[in-house]
Amino acid sequence: MSATAPYAGPSPIRRPVAAAALLAALVSLVFGLLLAGAGPASAHAALTGSDPQDGAVVDTAPKEVTLSFSEAIAVGDDSIRVLDPSGKRADTEAEPRDLSEGGTVRYGVALHSGLPDGTYTVAWQAISADSHPISGAFTFSIGAPSETTVALSSQEAGGGPVGVVYDIARYAAYGGFVLLVGGSAFVLICWRGGASALPMQRLVVRGWLTLTAATLVMLLLRNPYTGSGKFADAFDLAGLQSVLDTKPGAALVSRLLLLGAAALFIAVLFGTYARREDEQEKKDLTFGLAVGGGVVAAGIAATWAMSEHASTGIQASIAMPVDVAHLLAVAAWLGGLASLLVALYRTPDIGSAAVRRFSAVAFASVVVLAATGIYQSWRQVGSWSALTGTRYGQLLIIKVALIAVLLAVAWFSRRWTGRLTDASVASSGAEAASSRAEVGSSGAEVVSSEAEEADAAAAPDEASEDIAPERAAQLARQRAVLTATKKKRIRDADPERSGLRRSVLAEAAVAVVLLAVTTMLTSTEPGRTEEEAAGGATAATAPAAGPVNLSMPFDTGGRNGKGTVRIDIDPGRTGSNDLHVWIDGSDGEPMDVPELKVALTLESKDIGPLPVVPDRLAEGHWTASGVQIPMAGDWKIDVTVRTSDIDQVTIDKNAKIG
Repeated sequence: MSATAPYAGPSPIRRPVAAAALLAALVSLVFGLLLAGAGPASAHAALTGSDPQDGAVVDTAPKEVTLSFSEAIAVGDDSIRVLDPSGKRADTEAEPRDLSEGGTVRYGVALHSGLPDGTYTVAWQAISADSHPISGAFTFSIGAPSETTVALSSQEAGGGPVGVVYDIARYAAYGGFVLLVGGSAFVLICWRGGASALPMQRLVVRGWLTLTAATLVMLLLRNPYTGSGKFADAFDLAGLQSVLDTKPGAALVSRLLLLGAAALFIAVLFGTYARREDEQEKKDLTFGLAVGGGVVAAGIAATWAMSEHASTGIQASIAMPVDVAHLLAVAAWLGGLASLLVALYRTPDIGSAAVRRFSAVAFASVVVLAATGIYQSWRQVGSWSALTGTRYGQLLIIKVALIAVLLAVAWFSRRWTGRLTDASVASSGAEAASSRAEVGSSGAEVVSSEAEEADAAAAPDEASEDIAPERAAQLARQRAVLTATKKKRIRDADPERSGLRRSVLAEAAVAVVLLAVTTMLTSTEPGRTEEEAAGGATAATAPAAGPVNLSMPFDTGGRNGKGTVRIDIDPGRTGSNDLHVWIDGSDGEPMDVPELKVALTLESKDIGPLPVVPDRLAEGHWTASGVQIPMAGDWKIDVTVRTSDIDQVTIDKNAKIG
């Protein structure tokens, strides 16, 4: 007899495999698009002010530079660096001093004495209280602006290849948590028989492996992610030690320890519990596993709550347990959904009672999600303008819309669940088997024919005392294939079960996108703090008053010495500005002159004159970029025009800047 497996027509396993492949492709596509468009993670804390301010020109060198932030931050020795025009350190290179008081977060670094005039660059990098790295740079000048050779990296903190890998690990960690916790809860609450089902065991174990691997990657990459951005620093022991001393590092280590306890839970669930036959003993063990597993799951969820958005901002003591409940509800709903999908496609034994129990669990999870989500939305957004005008608010709107779509699809799933009965499954399966035996498709006839041949051929061999082990193994494989094919055909023959499978698959597809958006929310600056930071930055610097436009007639007294000077200062506020000067002759046509000078003076503060030497851009048009205006006020604009070797005049006009 041929050793090949019997032909059964188009493989009945192809459809679930194709569905799983489609779902995996959707996961990859969604995460790829989100990672490609996300860039470095937005930070919770933001720079709200500095002394000196960005672009300021001071008469004498300050003794220190201070920076103010919207939220608490963690700083190191080189978190704030001040570089002179040549790129050398102008600060004392000591650890920044904590100058915070009241609700103001401020840090400062001392400067060397006797610093020369010129433009100085302040580069800073720190870690926000919600674990995300933040960085930035600005300049100020002593005496007068000058050229600078300082070239800072354009890569933001948390960006680059290290940032991409770290973000992938973050997404994987959430996915693994959902499968681990949701799959375990599904077995204990909805379908206890699933403890002995190999596909369910694989689902939960893969969730544990994914979460463990992702946590290890995040722990190793934490130092380069918040620092140099180089993969080689992942194995720097000093850097790893510094990570362990931080709140995010402690959270990752705690998660690894809890995953060790989770491994023991999995071993008992799919080992001792699956083999237990006495109902009372199994009931007692179910209670113990539920309590122990619930504690471990809550502990793992708390490792996110203690190190991200929930741990900082308003009402942190309330927000952290609410965040834990939110994460557990997400895992019970979405992880249970994945478990139900696997059970419907890969196991023949799940009945209607288990599906209905999951429906109740899903409903309870949605109620918890709604309550905790409303609180989190109020806490992180706080206003309609933040909901519609910030990235966090817009992602939150997308999340709510996806939940609405998921609930709509779930409603159809509940309709299929209402039609599903174990009796109908058996009846339809028997009828389908009978029909195939009488007429059947060509594939089914081949299966039946070859099954009879295999049994007939096996009978004399099995009666023989000296049956060959190879032959026995071959027959066992054939019987296994035939049994799996028959069970699969019985499952597929039930229209209610097939409809439920399709509906749950659609739910899972939406859930993948929902989980991705939820993960993005954890790395995006909350709308409330984004608006507060923007307001603080606006208060720290004078508000923009719009471009300044001036027109001044002049007469040098010589031949062709009359004309008009037009000046634009854009954006017309403190800091860096672009200056444009046009000169029109008495005939209104552009007019070139041998020399043009501009100076700015703030007489009320004894600042200036600050000289500006614009470059000729075209006939009658001069320009200067990066003109620094240190503070708001009523500035006098002096313009010197020379039309010949001996004919020149200086004219002036006041303008409100800032």
